[in-house]
Amino acid sequence: MLYDEIGITYPATRRTEPRIAARIWAALGDAVTVLNVGAGTGSYEPPDRDVTAVEPSAVMRAQRPAAAAPCLAATADSLPFADQSFDAAMSVLSDHHWPDPIAGIREMRRVARRVVLFNFDAEYAREFWLTRDYLPEFAALATGHPTMTQRAEAIGAWLEPVPIPWDCVDGFFHAYWRRPEQYLRQEVRRGISVFAAIGRQAELRMTRELGDDLASGRWRARNVDITGLTAAELGARLLIA
Repeated sequence: MLYDEIGITYPATRRTEPRIAARIWAALGDAVTVLNVGAGTGSYEPPDRDVTAVEPSAVMRAQRPAAAAPCLAATADSLPFADQSFDAAMSVLSDHHWPDPIAGIREMRRVARRVVLFNFDAEYAREFWLTRDYLPEFAALATGHPTMTQRAEAIGAWLEPVPIPWDCVDGFFHAYWRRPEQYLRQEVRRGISVFAAIGRQAELRMTRELGDDLASGRWRARNVDITGLTAAELGARLLIA
C-alpha cells in the first residue's frame, strides 16, 4: 500500500485546515453517527459526532492520536457494515487512491443516509501552475479515473466548489499555490502522494526548474495574477448526496 511506504512522515505537514473542515462538517448536516472512509491519521474528523473510521494502511492507523475515533482495517469498496448503519459517511482526499472510486462511493451510499466527499477534480489540472508548468506527468495519474462530475452522477450527488485559502495549513498538493518555495522542501513533498507517484526523477526535475524560476523571477512574472489572491479556485469540490 502506498501509505505504508510514504505515511511515516505524513503528520509533519498534513493536518486539518479549519476553513475546509467547516465546509465538510456543515455538509454533514445533523448527522450524529459518521463513518470516515480512508481516514488516515484522523484529520477532518468532527469532534462533536460519533465517528467510526476505516483505513487500510497499518502505518497510518498507528499514527492516529490516542483520543481519535476507533479505526478498522477496511477498504472503501467493501465496507464491513450493514445497510444504512450511519447517518453520514465522509471521505477527505482519499478516493483518488481507491482502485474503483465509484464503487467506493456507492458503498458509502449503501452504509449511510448521507455522503460527503472532498477532493480535487483532475479536469482542472491545467488551472494550477505546478501541474501546467512543471509536472506534465500529473496528467497520466488521472487517466482512467472518473471525474468529480461522474462520481456525483453515480449516486445522484451535487458538487460545491471549495476555494483553497492562500495560507492553508493542510499541506496537500494544491495547498501552496501562493507559496511556491514550499514545494522545494523535501518535508513538504514527502507528505504529498503525487510526488511518490510521479517518481524521483520527475520530482527532482521539478525542484530544479522551479528553484531556477523563483531565483530568476520567472515564476512571479508568469503568475503575478495570483500573488494577491486570498483564495483560489483549483478544482476542489465537495460532493454531497
